Amino acid sequence: MAEPKNDDFLDDLAAMEAEADAEEMAELDDEAIELDSIRAERDEYKDRYMRTLAEAENSRKRSERARVEAERYGGSRLARDVLPVYDNMKRALDTITDEQRAASAAMIEGIELTMRELINVFGKHGIEVISPEVGDRFDPKIHEAMFEAPLPGTKAGDIIQVSAEGFMLHDRLLRPAQVGVSSTPAS
Repeated sequence: MAEPKNDDFLDDLAAMEAEADAEEMAELDDEAIELDSIRAERDEYKDRYMRTLAEAENSRKRSERARVEAERYGGSRLARDVLPVYDNMKRALDTITDEQRAASAAMIEGIELTMRELINVFGKHGIEVISPEVGDRFDPKIHEAMFEAPLPGTKAGDIIQVSAEGFMLHDRLLRPAQVGVSSTPAS
């Protein structure tokens, strides 16, 4: 009978070992679950961090583009307001006769110098004059048709008169050139 007691002891020992192993496995499972939870939380924070970092970079780029655009085109209102001054000076210079030029040479030279300086200032700030010529083709991107008229010897769409020059501010149209366009049908 001593042997069965010995077997019971071994069974109890095996049961205790199995119970200890089960507790250890349960602890390991709890640690694994906790570790997986911590990893998921870490991944979520990493994702948030990366998204925030990307948004900050995008915001920086948008701000830089806005700054560059403001620098390039910020003076467009002022430039539009100065264009009539250019137009009036050009009209004044175009109407000067030879007699007036001889009588008031110094004053006319001053007006011409002022006009050249205005054109130089335009150039410094990226303003270019659009000067279409009679006979050029009408381009709706840079010209504004003020009227259409049939004119013999021209094709439809040819510029027949220039009322006012146009202006570009860098790559943007500031004011279209105002022109008259031929409506003569093709023969």
